[in-house]
Amino acid sequence: MENFIVSARKYRPQEFETVVGQQHITDTLEHAIEENQLAQALLFCGPRGVGKTTCARILARKINEKDGSTSEDGFAYNIYELDAASNNGVEHIRDLTDQVRFAPQVGRFKVYIIDEVHMLSQAAFNAFLKTLEEPPAHAIFILATTEKHKIIPTILSRCQIYDFKRITIEDIQEHLKKIAEREKVQYEDDALYLIAQKADGALRDALSLFDRLATFTQKNITLQKAAEVLNVLDYDQYLNIADLAHENKIPEILSAFNEIVKKGFDPHIFIAGMGSHFRDLMMAQNPATLNLIEVGEKTRLRFGEQSKKWVPQQLIDAIEICNHADINYKNSKNPRLTVEIALMQLASLTAIGNGDKKKSS
Repeated sequence: MENFIVSARKYRPQEFETVVGQQHITDTLEHAIEENQLAQALLFCGPRGVGKTTCARILARKINEKDGSTSEDGFAYNIYELDAASNNGVEHIRDLTDQVRFAPQVGRFKVYIIDEVHMLSQAAFNAFLKTLEEPPAHAIFILATTEKHKIIPTILSRCQIYDFKRITIEDIQEHLKKIAEREKVQYEDDALYLIAQKADGALRDALSLFDRLATFTQKNITLQKAAEVLNVLDYDQYLNIADLAHENKIPEILSAFNEIVKKGFDPHIFIAGMGSHFRDLMMAQNPATLNLIEVGEKTRLRFGEQSKKWVPQQLIDAIEICNHADINYKNSKNPRLTVEIALMQLASLTAIGNGDKKKSS
């Protein structure tokens, strides 16, 4: 049996042009190498899973290619990696600074990648400071961190800082589509969109979720299965609740909510999600705000259809009801009742008299 390689490793970018969603960084680094204007100390900051270490490795290899210290099979002799999460003591930094003093035997530069640099102890930072202040001509340091605020200002001031951003849902979705096609995985667009949404801007997380779903669904990822595995309420649930509310069906809306709770979903997350749903319906009523809805294309069309049933003021009232329940949830002695009251209020918005009053206003 062949060893399974996770997608995050199998499809790790090897060139700057294949890095997803960080073009402002990769273009700058490529120009810096071409113009020979690369700083000796660089700091890559940003959320986890957005490509900091990947870009550091590509940059290190590019520097080595430029100075001729890469072998024919792509092995770079002068790249050294240190994980500061497990090597954060002053003795580890002293070992590194002792090594830095020696010039490379092949090529012009030694490149040191220090990952999770914010994990270094205060003493380690102080020991590193002198080397960073006056680095040997042959040394280049690439520091990576998810918590820039934990790095002391004296280190920050000596680095050229690159801020990595969260990767957009659309960019992650497009990348997942390419991998799905290469791995012969069938998928629904909205399912990949849900994975990208759940990943919260981290491509590595998205690839991990994609692998889980591809295995669970036997390479046929549907929106329903994605929602089940990721333990999120799918859009059908919210669309159904909104329809019940519009039809003033209080018993049915409370029964539907009960089924959601029985499946193990948090009522607090549900009512917050309900508020987001009504917000999306309001956005769907105007072509100018349609692109502010973060859902897949098919779901966006369904939102558009449902939004036609509501007048704008009703949607504003619905958002306020859900927001009020969300704020009061934690302080309530009976949180479930707080949500149920909100649902009954939602189901009364279009009642005869109430709905007419809103339309006339």
